[in-house]
Amino acid sequence: GEERTDWAVHVALAVNGKPEIGAVALPGLDTVLRTDAPIAVPEAAAVPRMVVSRTRPAREAVAVAEKLGAELVPMGSAGAKAMAVVRGEAEIYLHTGGQYEWDSCAPAAVALAHGLHASRVDGSPLVYNQADTYMPDLLICRPEYAEKVLALVAEMG
Repeated sequence: GEERTDWAVHVALAVNGKPEIGAVALPGLDTVLRTDAPIAVPEAAAVPRMVVSRTRPAREAVAVAEKLGAELVPMGSAGAKAMAVVRGEAEIYLHTGGQYEWDSCAPAAVALAHGLHASRVDGSPLVYNQADTYMPDLLICRPEYAEKVLALVAEMG
């Protein structure tokens, strides 16, 4: 099989629906990123990088990347993509293909603890512990890109 490093293991606690406590392990990189031990987020690249699905990049993400002049960075799991933003390997993770609460709660908690933006693609807060655990979309990015990415997604209707 493939020796991939772009996979993650997540654990999270949502408090009153908010992603408060979490850890995302990246076993292939021998690292764990946590809400209680934030690292310094590296400087942004001159040309923004957007992590997208390795096998099926979302049409919206590709369109937003084109409008931003961003480089697409194909990557595996949701946790690995979100942590690429925390680790400074990308500036934006835009996901519009749907996932479940357990796919994004820990990554969102860790991103927020590191001072990053995390929301739905309409800008509304991420809310967890819902009866319906399906989440249609997610944006995790450096704060300076949030307004522009949200506006570009809104333009697509």
